[in-house]
Amino acid sequence: MDTTIIPSLRAQDYLSDVKPIWCPGCGHFAVLSALAKTFAFLALPKEDVVIVSGIGCSSRLPAYIDGYGFHGLHGRALPLASGLKAARPELTVIVAGGDGDGFSIGGNHFLHACRRNMDLTYIVMDNEVYGMTKGQASPTTPPDWTRSKLTPHGTGLRRFQPPAIALAAGASFIARGFAGDPKGLTQLMTAAIRHRGFAFLQVLSPCRTFRPEQQAWKAQVHPCLLEPTHDAAHAAALIQRDDGMATGVLYAEDLPVFSPRRPAEVGLDTIEAELAA
Repeated sequence: MDTTIIPSLRAQDYLSDVKPIWCPGCGHFAVLSALAKTFAFLALPKEDVVIVSGIGCSSRLPAYIDGYGFHGLHGRALPLASGLKAARPELTVIVAGGDGDGFSIGGNHFLHACRRNMDLTYIVMDNEVYGMTKGQASPTTPPDWTRSKLTPHGTGLRRFQPPAIALAAGASFIARGFAGDPKGLTQLMTAAIRHRGFAFLQVLSPCRTFRPEQQAWKAQVHPCLLEPTHDAAHAAALIQRDDGMATGVLYAEDLPVFSPRRPAEVGLDTIEAELAA
């Protein structure tokens, strides 16, 4: 009998040899670090974890993790991850993206991923700007932000409210973290991955290149004053009164998890019988 003891992996063991090319000071570095620490804390085998992303600065993350990953089309990370989870439900599937990828071109997928409530963890690095394409306004950009040449007078549009939308669409776990709080961010990632169902984690991740004013976030973020609620109506009131800077778990509920039948579990005879019925 082989009695060899396999040592636990450290956080750095989950990092690949690819050097991140984010701008110096980008909050995404902290997200990457927190994710590696979370994997190590949970002792997740590398072969059992997959990170799926779309397009954008944040969506480069799979390349920086030593493990399985899929860098997909813009805004399509969630349907890709859903298909993977349906085919391989035993895997821990993490979806990573940004506010543009997730809430603009991927907005419809976000809604239906929330209501489907598959066992996925969706981490959105929200810097309220399209960083990779040189600083255009995103769905979460304040209406009076005038630094973009495309919207020199501001967008004039109300901001997308990710936690409120997630709650209304049916997500069973909603939390907000801050890249400048690596310990708290690691704790939230751990809770999100452990949650059975669709876990949405919005991470306030400053962009020092196109949104240098976001450096003030460090003094503005604060813990959520209330304990996490299991009541959707209570959570809705909490989120609507929130200033957008409260961190912590905002909502967590044990809801039915959608788990479609795997193809191997459905034989041709079953399909023919269903079609003939």
